[in-house]
Amino acid sequence: MAKAIVAALRVRSETILDDIARLMELAGVRQAMDPSKTTILKDNISWHFPFPAANTTPWQLEGTILALRKAGFDSITCVQNKTVVTDAFKGEDLNGYVPLFKQYGIPVLFNFRPTDMQWVPYKPKRRMHVLDTIYPEGITIPDYFFGKNIVHLPTVKCHIYTTTTGAMKNAFGGLLNTKRHYTHSWIHRTLVDLLAIQKEIHTGIFAMMDGTTAGNGPGPRTMYPETKNVILASADQVAIDAVAAKLMGFDPLSLEYIRVAHQDGLGVGDVRDIELVGDDVSRESWGFTVGNNGVSLFGNLAWFGPLKGMQKLFFRTPMVHLFIFGSEAYHDYYRWPAKDRRVFEQWKAGTPWGGLFTDYERRRAARESSGAAA
Repeated sequence: MAKAIVAALRVRSETILDDIARLMELAGVRQAMDPSKTTILKDNISWHFPFPAANTTPWQLEGTILALRKAGFDSITCVQNKTVVTDAFKGEDLNGYVPLFKQYGIPVLFNFRPTDMQWVPYKPKRRMHVLDTIYPEGITIPDYFFGKNIVHLPTVKCHIYTTTTGAMKNAFGGLLNTKRHYTHSWIHRTLVDLLAIQKEIHTGIFAMMDGTTAGNGPGPRTMYPETKNVILASADQVAIDAVAAKLMGFDPLSLEYIRVAHQDGLGVGDVRDIELVGDDVSRESWGFTVGNNGVSLFGNLAWFGPLKGMQKLFFRTPMVHLFIFGSEAYHDYYRWPAKDRRVFEQWKAGTPWGGLFTDYERRRAARESSGAAA
């Protein structure tokens, strides 16, 4: 397999927008996608609260918009999705995206609104590993995604079920509907199937990954944020996830979703066959570990352990609402007020990236004030 290119830069908060533009040029954004087609921005809202490393950062979003415009991509939209534990409207507001969408004239569509897009049957050309078995009634995806570019905006962080999460996992919310929790026991191969589908329906795929603050521990929400000052970009979704995994201290090919995608020829997961351009981060290894939280302890039993045989009872009957309530109560009514809001405030007060986030909050407040005055 030919070498893949992943661009990496060490960055500072003072120059981050220019750094993102340079990064995306190094990664070949002009060659990766068709500028005559609409480009979808797929941000990542793992938690509607603005916990560091959990979500696309506002500078990641703004820098990507500016870089795309500079490269000749004039038609840009954003597509949001919801999950059973995140609120897309709350998330795009609290994380500072809304003023940016308004400032740069980016239309925002929601894949759960029938007025924005319809879910249509899709029969993949490539053999699926698991999706056709999980959804025997047929695979459906949003009709809006066909014939468009997509830019994924993940962050560098761990994940309780996939060890790491990044560009490949970012397609999960956009391409699967609210029954995507059916896939969790087969999550790795689900991500491989989704990448295969993306390659069939999109005119170009690109990822810009933010590691300015990276997430160590039981992600994608309840993590230990660590300042790392690194950003990554690539047209190869497997390669960028492999580089991010190696930075975090994991062997990329030991992660099933990276290994299987590499074996299927969907991208390059072997870092020996990845060409790093920009700054040399090849010797970095941060020693991250995933660990567990209150959700993963049960999830591991239900998705992968002795309770796996009871999934239909737990998650395909009204009983699922008990687990949804439990997750919401744990994250929003226990973790955020008791622990994670304090972590967020300490990050804002004590790191350059937290200070930059505060600047975006001020911009948000100023726009809201001007809107109210008008």
